[in-house]
Amino acid sequence: MSPPVIQVDGLRKHFDDVIAVDGISFTVSAGSVTGLLGGNGAGKTTTIGMLLGLVLPTAGRISVLGVDMLRDRYAALPAMNFSSPYVDLPLRLSVRENLTVYGHLYGLRDVRRRVAELAEELGFAELLGRSTGSLSAGQKTRVALAKSLINAPEVLLLDEPTASLDPDTADWVRSYLRQYQMQSGAAILLSSHNMQEVERMCDDVLMLRQGRIVDHDTPAKLLAKYGRQTMEEVFLDIARGTGTFGPAAS
Repeated sequence: MSPPVIQVDGLRKHFDDVIAVDGISFTVSAGSVTGLLGGNGAGKTTTIGMLLGLVLPTAGRISVLGVDMLRDRYAALPAMNFSSPYVDLPLRLSVRENLTVYGHLYGLRDVRRRVAELAEELGFAELLGRSTGSLSAGQKTRVALAKSLINAPEVLLLDEPTASLDPDTADWVRSYLRQYQMQSGAAILLSSHNMQEVERMCDDVLMLRQGRIVDHDTPAKLLAKYGRQTMEEVFLDIARGTGTFGPAAS
């Protein structure tokens, strides 16, 4: 087993009387893809926000690449990145301008080359001069993915990375991400409602319900444990509170 690049211990987040995350613990190893799954309100987005340092935990510890994120997150952030189709890049800037800004923020030496490289690899070179606000939802998803890869991150947090993409493009993006992970040795934490995507990409799965990890295993072992044929059926069992939960793993 590779040493963990993400280590979370006893993480909690309360918003007034609402408990969004309730004492979760887990690790993510280098060179692995870990799924963070759960229904709406399970605590996925809050957990990702705390990993990025955007949300301050109520209690608990977070270490990323050996850095205590509550004390010195800026030491780890240059090696991290994040993508979500629900977080817009500035709409009035062109695609090239947006990616160039992020390239400079990450201190890249040859921003122009990196932007051109990603645009070619992700199939949107013809969109570089267009305003980001004029793009379709699927085009925005590809650009957002390019933004998340601009610094070749060691830790990549992905929220619905193939949302709004047609099946062919989504399949290609999954292959691209898997290839990137295997070549770079990056750790990927993936939040998705696409259970076929989870079965295909994830080495490990964290199942969240009401802010707690109620199960944690490989997709194959979860299928066997719940006696189901697909991860969608497992997801529904857990999200609805039916079936027998396995032991929460840390």
